[in-house]
Amino acid sequence: MLRITKLTSIGALIVVLAGCAVRPPEQEANDPLEPLNRAIYRFNDALDRAVLRPVAEGYQEYVPSPVRTGVRNFFFNIREPFTIVNQVLQGKPDQAAGDTMRLIFNTTFGVFGLFDVATGWGLEPHEEDFGQTFGVWGIGEGWFLMLPLLGPSTARDAPGLVLEYKFAPIRQLTSGVETYAAAGLFFISERAELLSATEVLDTASVDPYLEVREAYRQKRWSEIHDGNPPEPDFFDKELFEE
Repeated sequence: MLRITKLTSIGALIVVLAGCAVRPPEQEANDPLEPLNRAIYRFNDALDRAVLRPVAEGYQEYVPSPVRTGVRNFFFNIREPFTIVNQVLQGKPDQAAGDTMRLIFNTTFGVFGLFDVATGWGLEPHEEDFGQTFGVWGIGEGWFLMLPLLGPSTARDAPGLVLEYKFAPIRQLTSGVETYAAAGLFFISERAELLSATEVLDTASVDPYLEVREAYRQKRWSEIHDGNPPEPDFFDKELFEE
């Protein structure tokens, strides 16, 4: 199942609100498709305002909080195999072992992941995806892309979305109407988590497309470095060579 941070362009802003302010090494975004990307952004934003946001607001208002938490936990749990695979690919065996235990405990004792018992037992959650793995391997972000319905991405991250879609547990375990219903519940659940970020973007942004683009790039740079990205070099070394 695709991660909701790519569901709408609003999702990228949430990381800026959380304090990920270190810019990636490529100071200027590689955005040769900006006119097309902006058009797709406007389409996504119109769809969000007309459909996704109202449904998410209703979901948040009428569905009890424990139920919403259970839904969120369930979808996080079924995505754990992707995290574990990418931790192995990134050379993080300890984290992979810990998250394997999380998956086992939450699936069994947590009733298929509806309850997050593992965190209470000292197994903290992590999230890794193929785009982060490609970044750890040294692949540059490439062109910035605004994808229809999915929101911001890059030439590096987009192939990972294809892999996640192809092997999504929901697609493997369900079929037909069940698949669409599960996907719809996932999107609405995750969209409801971003309602506060939507308000900030609507009121504080002069150019929301640029805000989303740069927030997404900084978010990915931070994630690739596990929340501790290297500081940019502000000194011009040539000034000290003479």
